[in-house]
Amino acid sequence: MTEQEIAARLFEMQDEAYGAFQVKLIPTAPKDSFIGVRTPALRTFAKELHKSGAGEAFLQRLPHRYFDENQLHAFLISEEKDFDTCVKRVETFLPYVDNWATCDQLSPKVFKKHRAELLPYIKKWIAASHPYTIRFGIRMLMQHGLDDAFDPAYPALVADIQSEEYYVNMMIAWYFATALAKQYDAVLPYLTERQLSPWVHSKTIQKALESYQISEERKEFLKQLRGENRGEQH
Repeated sequence: MTEQEIAARLFEMQDEAYGAFQVKLIPTAPKDSFIGVRTPALRTFAKELHKSGAGEAFLQRLPHRYFDENQLHAFLISEEKDFDTCVKRVETFLPYVDNWATCDQLSPKVFKKHRAELLPYIKKWIAASHPYTIRFGIRMLMQHGLDDAFDPAYPALVADIQSEEYYVNMMIAWYFATALAKQYDAVLPYLTERQLSPWVHSKTIQKALESYQISEERKEFLKQLRGENRGEQH
């Protein structure tokens, strides 16, 4: 399927009101790049293209013009079942990711079965200079390294990231808030010992307080840590 044919299919699924909503929600992507295709329709289209093989040529064509094409690209990669092929496609695509939504929709299913092989790539991604590559690396560590595969060295990798990028720091906070829900005792010292920047510290606690997976008792303690840190915010 040609790029023009794929774009035509996307415009057939267009919801202009939804596109206008996305423009406000995703400020870093160009305003004229939004077609306005809803996520369930994009996922269905990606499965169709993957199953038929019609998406192969599309994956080779970068950069794309439309935000929705980038979303489709992310969903297509996520369908890839071969780990090595999937990683290559991820690494080819990451430099072109220019917003949090596409970054966060890129979630390859095959990674769950290859966590040991994935770790070196995660370390490389979080050490990158491109903000959405860093964000993706943190998210993969959050997704694949906070349950039975947890290692106390993992949160240290995230805490060591130094960035002025809002979407990187927001993901660091999201990682630590999720870690508090899943590995509370292991990650609490990052807050009690002030190992995170003041902004990330406060945002981590805010997100943790919004979590349904953290007990009220623990939330009360986290509130105390938040209060102690208020004088450091800027």
